[in-house]
Amino acid sequence: MVALMALLGLLCGRAIRALADAYDDDVTPAPPWPPAIEVVCAAVTALVAWRVGLPYTLFAVIGVALAVVDWRTSLLPDAITLPAYPVMALALLPTGELPAALAGGAALALVYGVLWFARPYAMGLGDVKLAGLIGMTSAALGWQALVVAAFAGQVLGALYAVALLVTKRGTRDTEFPFGPFMLLGALSVLCLGW
Repeated sequence: MVALMALLGLLCGRAIRALADAYDDDVTPAPPWPPAIEVVCAAVTALVAWRVGLPYTLFAVIGVALAVVDWRTSLLPDAITLPAYPVMALALLPTGELPAALAGGAALALVYGVLWFARPYAMGLGDVKLAGLIGMTSAALGWQALVVAAFAGQVLGALYAVALLVTKRGTRDTEFPFGPFMLLGALSVLCLGW
């Protein structure tokens, strides 16, 4: 099953490359070689399938797609994020954890919604929508997994900001896409089999 998920991830990686190119009008398309997006998607999908099971592999593919698009365009498109909610709900239904997943999604979206409301210039509304999806997926593994996923994303984003300051590639006002760090925190929880 893991090998099959890796193959699926590889094929999805090709689609993610094309999707990211479609959203990125300002930059020339990513070169097909080296196939970094495909390899990352295959590895993450296989690892998630191995550690936590088949229902979570959809989130792995969606997560890689959103991370790549957000990193290249600073945009978390509703066309990907919003349909991911019912897709993940259907995928999580057989686990028996759908009520916990929905509660976790609502809770993390509420937390990020408050943060966005308090400082709308510091965070995009796409991050709030993504938080609900991350909360949904990680809460299906347990509330502790939700907390770790939420904090891991914050810590990874903060470490990147500090690295920008230390290397003098940015200032306190430098903006960068936060979605990839949120997703990296959530995917690390899944890959560790929390």
